[in-house]
Amino acid sequence: MKSFNELVGDLSDPTSRQALRSMQRGIEREALRIEKTGHLAMDSHPEALGSALMHSRITTDYSESLLEFITPVFENIDELVEDLTYTHAYSVRNLNGQQLWPVSMPCYVGDVADIPIAEYGSSNNGKMKRLYRKGLTYRYGAQMQIISGVHFNFSVSDDLWSRLYELSDKALTKESFISESYFGLIRNYRRLVWVLPYLFGASPALCGSFIKDQKTTLPFEKMGKGTLYLPYATSLRMSDLGYTNQEQDNLDISYNSLSSYLDGMNAAINMPSANFATIGVKVDGEYRQLNANVLQIENEFYSPIRAKRVAKGNEKPSESLARAGVEYIEVRALDVNPYSAVGIEKSQIRFLDMFLLNCLLQPSNSSDSREEAEIAANLQAVVLEGRKPGLQLSQNGADIGLSQWLDTLFESLAAIAELLDEGDDGEYQQALTHWHKAVVNPGETLSGRIMSKLKEEQVDHSQWVKQLAQQYLQELKDFPISDSVLARYQLEAKTSLEKQATSEAIDEVDFDQFLSDYFEH
Repeated sequence: MKSFNELVGDLSDPTSRQALRSMQRGIEREALRIEKTGHLAMDSHPEALGSALMHSRITTDYSESLLEFITPVFENIDELVEDLTYTHAYSVRNLNGQQLWPVSMPCYVGDVADIPIAEYGSSNNGKMKRLYRKGLTYRYGAQMQIISGVHFNFSVSDDLWSRLYELSDKALTKESFISESYFGLIRNYRRLVWVLPYLFGASPALCGSFIKDQKTTLPFEKMGKGTLYLPYATSLRMSDLGYTNQEQDNLDISYNSLSSYLDGMNAAINMPSANFATIGVKVDGEYRQLNANVLQIENEFYSPIRAKRVAKGNEKPSESLARAGVEYIEVRALDVNPYSAVGIEKSQIRFLDMFLLNCLLQPSNSSDSREEAEIAANLQAVVLEGRKPGLQLSQNGADIGLSQWLDTLFESLAAIAELLDEGDDGEYQQALTHWHKAVVNPGETLSGRIMSKLKEEQVDHSQWVKQLAQQYLQELKDFPISDSVLARYQLEAKTSLEKQATSEAIDEVDFDQFLSDYFEH
């Protein structure tokens, strides 16, 4: 295996640099619909946005109120962000005055029992999607499920894979080489995942109403009428308040190879849970969850990164991977950025490009249980205390200062930035300089900026977010949409509703049989 510096040297010719630049990316951004008061919208998914089951760009996640905006795959960052902005702009024009909540942690929820679970119609696929979410409600409660995030989908070009394969020992087939290289990227990402909440974590504070019915041992401090915060926190979304599942703690899912990952996932989705069995699957003729296993389906496995392949037909995610290997990875450790109307900035995307390429090009040894514990401890430390002066993490069993580790990482990222930029002061080097300020001064991180704002202006978190929601509503309404783009969105909304109606008309088996066939398949 070549060293990182050797690979950087091998990729410095013009053809290789172009292959490096030709990355493909997509974004999925979640956002709660809220009323002008800031309270959660309780009405149905707006018809003007089409079918949440069939629309390619506008769907819902857990709740009818939780919109999810999905971009196609783009090579060009400007086009990617423009597409995401068009989807936001079209949507807010059709929300009847409702707004988008521009942070990850919800507020003004009211009675948790009233949170509306997403509806997908009467087709078997639609009923299964809703039942999965109903199962999540019984298992974890609705509150956790309305936390928003941003997912970043990433793949490198075929040309780069060809070049990297040439530089390898060719011990594997090219398809296997690609999959195993992506798993190498995933292992290195997990070792460094704490970097993302440090820089981009944007939930150091939250509305006190969010935890009114939850038990927490976190030592919250209070500010104003109802803001709770931890002094050095970065991403409470990624703490035990967010997407966690203690039932999954015992799953032994390995990232050391595609085959070991698939074996672990297969075992997980077939592992019974005594705890979830007490809920019941079908009680008095009504389903409560898809099954009583630790995972109802693979999507329930909470991980800050996923290996992915576009499915064919009704393939499960692991079946797609087993068929043809890894096609792209999905980064799931990003808070919604409150300083952007669409939840993410271009400088973040460029940083993610460099960060993920670094994870791909660095050597990546197998991981063991000791290292997995270290990874979890580092992430937890940064999530809760990432901006604490002198914070120490653990690297290969030895203490290391967070800032020292970041400085070393940024040296590697600088070498990648030079390969990606056309000149000496290109956009990747600018992005790196911008985010390095947050290494030198934790107050320049997103979480640091948020806490400074709240403390200096003595404003409640919820009040600040409401002001942002109003500001972005106007900004997105003013965003110019051409007649042709508008017509495209209107046509897809109409077509998606027609597709849903068609799927509902052709279902031939009853739902019990449909579920049985799905899990036997």
